[in-house]
Amino acid sequence: MSAKSNRKTCSRKAAIDRPKKPYPAFPLTPHNAGSWMKKIRGKIYYFGRWGRVVKGKMERLSGDGWEEALRLYKAQADDLHAGRTPRLVSSDGLTVRDLCNRFLTAKQRKLSSGELIARTFQEYRATTDRLVSMFGMDRLVDDLAADDFESLRAEIATVWGPVRLGNEITRVRSVFKYAIDNGLIDRPVRYGSEFQKPGKSVLRSLKAANGKKLIEADEIRLLLGAATVQLKAMVLLGVNCGLGNTDCADLPQTAVDLNTGWIDFPRPKTGIERRCPLWPESVEALREAIEQRAEPKDKADDADCVFLTSQGKRWVRPTTTSRTDGVTREFGNLSRRLGINGRKGLGFYTLRHVFRTIADGSRDQVAANLIMGRSDPTMAGIYRESIDDSRLVAVTDHVHAWLFGKGSEA
Repeated sequence: MSAKSNRKTCSRKAAIDRPKKPYPAFPLTPHNAGSWMKKIRGKIYYFGRWGRVVKGKMERLSGDGWEEALRLYKAQADDLHAGRTPRLVSSDGLTVRDLCNRFLTAKQRKLSSGELIARTFQEYRATTDRLVSMFGMDRLVDDLAADDFESLRAEIATVWGPVRLGNEITRVRSVFKYAIDNGLIDRPVRYGSEFQKPGKSVLRSLKAANGKKLIEADEIRLLLGAATVQLKAMVLLGVNCGLGNTDCADLPQTAVDLNTGWIDFPRPKTGIERRCPLWPESVEALREAIEQRAEPKDKADDADCVFLTSQGKRWVRPTTTSRTDGVTREFGNLSRRLGINGRKGLGFYTLRHVFRTIADGSRDQVAANLIMGRSDPTMAGIYRESIDDSRLVAVTDHVHAWLFGKGSEA
């Protein structure tokens, strides 16, 4: 696979058995993610793989894949060192490997420019890895047929449920759409009739089987009473403002005004504006969390974070293969300890569902959307330039009364 990357990952070199260079002058270096890499003109490019993740552990491939990686590097070296986009490796047509390399390079450019978040790039990379593994790196894209995609869907369905299956099908289609949109193939890929996202009836049945994604007010109060300082503040932000796991992990102190009690923090995933008035309980919890925060391990990127783990790292951060989510882990452990996590699918992100469900009782959908960072595609949303803060306060007051009682101060 060939795509440059500037992602920062957790240092886990001691736990990964990386291969040595096959000979001293070998031009490539093994990367922790299982790829061979080289820095060219200030950018990192990947060439083939020396290992793959099996059951959560990186395992080396037979022969470490260095010969294939070297072949791919030599085929692209002249173009890359000259600053040009590499031409297709195969003279017979576009291969799955060539397509995935080009697609990832395009997404890497968006990641570098801030148009794509790291988590989305990781999901795209996992998708392209799956395509190469399933179809073969030298398989011609023009040779793919409906039965190939039917087998791919069946394989994914054995691992993931309907929601994630649908998301992965969308990502796969985006890879091949990139090929046709950029003139890499002459005709669209034929997916066949079976390579479709699960129908709405399947999703409705799944939702009914799992029950409502809602944590009751008394359960949330129980969580707040038993949570650590940082988790307590995050839980309050989840119910007060509808913040999710990554929102809390990426929340900068510059976005929080504890003197006036407001958060102004566009959603990292979409850039949509988000503004939320804070409850007195949230302000107090945030002050305590910031005061007791550990020193950041990465002072360049994390010095302004509101929340850091006891090791001084972000609660949600990328790893060599996926990401680590300490918010989910700690919230899940506490919920199980308190005996309130018996329903499937409940986690920290459920608090965002809770906020929206209760906030709708205020009958101000527009204000609730702004607090959550949800876009308004209507014509009114296009013309609306601002929303009065009193409407936002009314929404959060309504949720506060549900959680703490109507007589409590907001």
